[in-house]
Amino acid sequence: MGSASNTVHREPWNKGKIVGQKAPLKIKGIWALRVRLQMESRVRELALFNLGIDSKLRGCDLVSLKVRDICHGDQVATRAVVMQHKTRRPVITQATREAVQKWIKQAGLKSEDFVFPSCIHDSPHLGTRQYARILEGWVEELGLDPADYGTHSMRRTKTTLIYRRTKNLRAVQLLLGHSKLESTVRYLGIEVDDALEISEQTEI
Repeated sequence: MGSASNTVHREPWNKGKIVGQKAPLKIKGIWALRVRLQMESRVRELALFNLGIDSKLRGCDLVSLKVRDICHGDQVATRAVVMQHKTRRPVITQATREAVQKWIKQAGLKSEDFVFPSCIHDSPHLGTRQYARILEGWVEELGLDPADYGTHSMRRTKTTLIYRRTKNLRAVQLLLGHSKLESTVRYLGIEVDDALEISEQTEI
């Protein structure tokens, strides 16, 4: 017969940690960081930041992009063809194309190269953990709490802004590559009152 004294006490894995959805970045923070990266000539980071926001790709897909995925010849395309996981054709805006083009030229990358090669010899491209650490540094530079943000913050940022401006859930669902609208609702963190407001504004 066992006794209570023999029971091993285990700390909950999430004790003291903030879990759940990570917050999207706000426009003010986005531009503040862009300006800082530009002023400090952090070309690689600016390309990574802009592409992360624009593409809405998961971290694992973003870091494994190859030059040929986003370029036509020696020019960055307006729409990349990314046959990975869910987001199939991420749109790339002008500012991002310029930042990525500058990085590719500076790094001397070829078509078959990864857009963001790793500095670690054992890895061919930037890893998701490395990406997360870079993001943590960005968040700290903005004076924000790193516990509130993660790589999914980058994926959520533009889609959250699109939703707030248009209230078009279907468009956001397509951009994120979700198969179910319910997944998009949960991903955006839409509250009941917000959903009811949309319903009230829709006439049949």
